[in-house]
Amino acid sequence: MPFVDDMLARDRPASLRDLTLPRRAPFRVTGQGSVPYYPSPVDWCSEVLYFLLPDRFCDGVARPGSDRTQPPHLSRPVWFRWEAWARSGGERWQGGTLKGIQSRLDYLTDLGITAVWIGPLFKQRRHGDEYHGYAIQDFLEVDPHFGTRGDLVELVQAAHACGIRVILDAVFNHSGHNWDDAGGIVDPPYRPWPAYYEKGPWLDGQGRPSQGPVEERETGVWPRELQQDRCYTRAGKGSLSGEDIDDAHAEMRRTDFDGSFRDFNLDDPPTLSDLAECYKYWIALTDIDGLRLDTLKHVPKEAGRSFCGTLKEFACGLGKRNFFLVGEVGGPDRNAGRYLDALELNLSATLDIGESRLALTSVAKGLARASVYFGLVGQWTPVLGSHRDSAHRHVKVVDDHDHVCGPKARFSRGASNDHQVTAAAAILLFSLGIPCIYYGTEQAFGGPEEGESRWVPGIADSSTDRYLRETMFGAEHPRRSGEAGLAPSPAGLDDHLPGFGAFGTLGGHFFDQGFPVYLRIREMIRVRQAYAPLIYGRQYLRPTRNFGAPFAESPAGELIAWSRILDDEEVLCVVNPHGTQARGADILVDAALNAPAAGLFRVIANTAALRAGSVGSSAVGETLPVQREGDIAYVAVRGIAPSEALVLTNRW
Repeated sequence: MPFVDDMLARDRPASLRDLTLPRRAPFRVTGQGSVPYYPSPVDWCSEVLYFLLPDRFCDGVARPGSDRTQPPHLSRPVWFRWEAWARSGGERWQGGTLKGIQSRLDYLTDLGITAVWIGPLFKQRRHGDEYHGYAIQDFLEVDPHFGTRGDLVELVQAAHACGIRVILDAVFNHSGHNWDDAGGIVDPPYRPWPAYYEKGPWLDGQGRPSQGPVEERETGVWPRELQQDRCYTRAGKGSLSGEDIDDAHAEMRRTDFDGSFRDFNLDDPPTLSDLAECYKYWIALTDIDGLRLDTLKHVPKEAGRSFCGTLKEFACGLGKRNFFLVGEVGGPDRNAGRYLDALELNLSATLDIGESRLALTSVAKGLARASVYFGLVGQWTPVLGSHRDSAHRHVKVVDDHDHVCGPKARFSRGASNDHQVTAAAAILLFSLGIPCIYYGTEQAFGGPEEGESRWVPGIADSSTDRYLRETMFGAEHPRRSGEAGLAPSPAGLDDHLPGFGAFGTLGGHFFDQGFPVYLRIREMIRVRQAYAPLIYGRQYLRPTRNFGAPFAESPAGELIAWSRILDDEEVLCVVNPHGTQARGADILVDAALNAPAAGLFRVIANTAALRAGSVGSSAVGETLPVQREGDIAYVAVRGIAPSEALVLTNRW
């Protein structure tokens, strides 16, 4: 029987030795005959990514849309309490599924998304509530909260049919809390290498110590190969901080994670190979297009190089010549650059989740000069490299599920208007790098309803990541705790708690394709994909001037302008980061490319056109003359509305 049908027909594999993975097979065989594996893109900088947490995106249940014109409190029942809402979001599964994601592919397609990155899907411990997916108990099975392996295969097939590639989250630094320490010690203090603790008993399906060999699939960890004591560092609980990425045995690399996640011993070659084999299984079974590598900073560089290299080679053998591997490297952005250098082409890209994300937020809100961000991603820097390096090897985000650097609050929390995140999205989409939209950003999610902070634990000091993880689908209630939550609805629902809907709403979804931010991001993605300089072009931050002053970098809160140049085409991108006032300026452009005979820029996008009322003096299709003063050339842009973006080109 062909590989995919055979694997789906069987129970989940118990051992990697039971698998015979396809090798050098250009075709994936299904019940409908032979079809090619979905090809990789020529390069990933032409893609627009969308990151979602499967528990928080969609459960597939039909609900009305939330009425964004009404105050959120009107959708709350009388028994609603903010404390209960917060507890629901931090401690319970909400009910999102793979079928739910599949039901909203049209929403992503309409937005212009070309690749969806899905948070961890693999099986967690049944007695726990680790909805986030980073505490894996079975590396060869989909968590039943989300569905089945067959559901995942169908989702990938459906996404490919829509022209959307699929990236899964891969965890290979640690497993879940699948065993206790010897002697019943909870989180013993860290022991430096080469010291370690004796491992205690495996946990059963109820989280209780289990004696004897692991046979029952809810006990211990699976596949069997990961049940050896040598697979784990057993170094206890220490600090995850530290920047000594050259030390393979640094404390940050051997400690167990928060939540007692058990750290793998990647000094052990068989363990590293077995973990890689788990993810080869998912590549072969599902036809995914890439993996996001969790906690790559906490993996020794040589182990990371080997893990990435073998996955790249395996995927290449299936016909996926440019399988995407993007690494999460916490801490300063220089760490990401060092990992790119160390892993070379084995690693496709890193996530820009350090200083650059914080800088993007500050610049887009008018709190910092543009160079604070563009100095990191423009031209050449020791951190992010050249134009071409930055374009291909960095995935940029405005929001994400962790915010490992800075306050744990979405961009739109405390926004000056209903579309302020448009300014950040414009910089994200039109500057160097691979853009990634985090679910809910296009709906201006911002945590609890403004003015309710006093009722919500941890929101005032932005110290908890739960408020980065609202549901899009508007569950009325979360799932019950532990195994009881796996029962079908309504038995599996906990009607004592409210669901974790955005802004404290219940029973209404937020898949609003007419929402102001959604419309603006959709239009900007359309323009990005239509104009090659916005994907491949070199990048230059442009000086501006007002009221006859010399050309210089704009102060914070004034117009931000940059050019993307590809051969003889210059695309000029302009953003007003001020949240309440219109802005204008004279903006320098390339004098050599814009000779007098071709001295016109045409407006190809103005996000203000998507709101009622005037769009200022730069409507789409309008041309602006290139003006000259001696050797310099500039265009005069006026009346850009608050938090709006303008894009112009000198070739059309």
